[in-house]
Amino acid sequence: MSFTPASKALARFKVLDLTRVRAGPTAARQLADWGADVIKIELPKGLDESDMGGPRHGPDFQNLHRNKRSLTLNLKEPDGIAIFKRMVESADVVIENYRPDVKFRLGIDYETIRSINKRIVYGSISGFGEDGPYRERPGFDQIAQGLGGLMSITGLPGQGPVRVGIPVADLGAGIFCAMGILVALLEREVSGEGQWVQSSLLGAQISLLDFQAARWLIAKDVPGQAGNDHPTSIPTGVFPTSDGHINIAAAGRHIFTRFCQTLGLARLLEDPLFADEASRSKNRLAINQIISDVTRKQSSSELIAKLNKAGVPCGPINRMDEVFADPQVKHLGMAAPVQHGSLGDIEVVNQPVKLSRTPSHIAHPTPEKGEHTEEVLKDYGYDDKAIADFRARKIV
Repeated sequence: MSFTPASKALARFKVLDLTRVRAGPTAARQLADWGADVIKIELPKGLDESDMGGPRHGPDFQNLHRNKRSLTLNLKEPDGIAIFKRMVESADVVIENYRPDVKFRLGIDYETIRSINKRIVYGSISGFGEDGPYRERPGFDQIAQGLGGLMSITGLPGQGPVRVGIPVADLGAGIFCAMGILVALLEREVSGEGQWVQSSLLGAQISLLDFQAARWLIAKDVPGQAGNDHPTSIPTGVFPTSDGHINIAAAGRHIFTRFCQTLGLARLLEDPLFADEASRSKNRLAINQIISDVTRKQSSSELIAKLNKAGVPCGPINRMDEVFADPQVKHLGMAAPVQHGSLGDIEVVNQPVKLSRTPSHIAHPTPEKGEHTEEVLKDYGYDDKAIADFRARKIV
């Protein structure tokens, strides 16, 4: 096998990736980036013209499917299922994000796969869960953002619902599924058996609400839109400068004291309207206006330097080009280079997690569809004649 793992950390694991679009590929990408041999299974050319997930050579697709191998396989044909089941015999993980009923129709549901390999860890990502009243509904990120409450707390007060600018439900479901798979692989070392790992866009979205969800569950407080202000810790938000805007987070007694002293606002420390966090939150419009009157007279860079020197959290509000030009972002290596056969030298978004002995790197660009079909099939004992026959019948 010519495949070089992206890391030594998970290089002993083989993953069969049946996923599409975003949530599922995100889970598989986590495993691929840490060295698992992830075999992306796709329909043969001519059988699937869908561009869900974007064009193959587009930025999104290239970022999602790096460090994987690609095998084309028609799972709607018995011989395609037979090949897949042979692969399952020696696999460690299967990941799918079909609608819950599809895997049963194909005959590749967890119990069926477990009967072939009891050690298999089977990861499923759905819109709303593998059972329950919404089981068969199609799930998309924005639907989960609305149903899961996120859009009701995003945006300016009174603005109406606003979606978050990234597919946070998709990404959350994928990352949580990957975490569950890793937990199941660890547990398998004790029990010797795999298990079914399930995540959903809706469940992930609600989990990511974190303290906003807890405000309702514990205090029966229904959070609303707070715009750029922190919902409870004031002053934290966006403030104008002479040449733009910056973020300032000056909540908490000690930081607020340093902040006021640095900006010449020591009088606020004696004002009963702003005496504590509860008072400052209640009177947020007034205190934000006072702060804005001061910050708008100074440049963004001047304020950021001054506040950081005083130990007050603050920072610029960057466009995407400015993000990747930032010296700290460059230091973190968040733009990872990779050489692509058709696109040339490109960059993708790097892993944010660093390991000291077994780091992740971008070892391979996103493969072309079916690029590794022959290589993979030969790994499983199929010879040239059998592969040619599969191709002729559009099994692969």
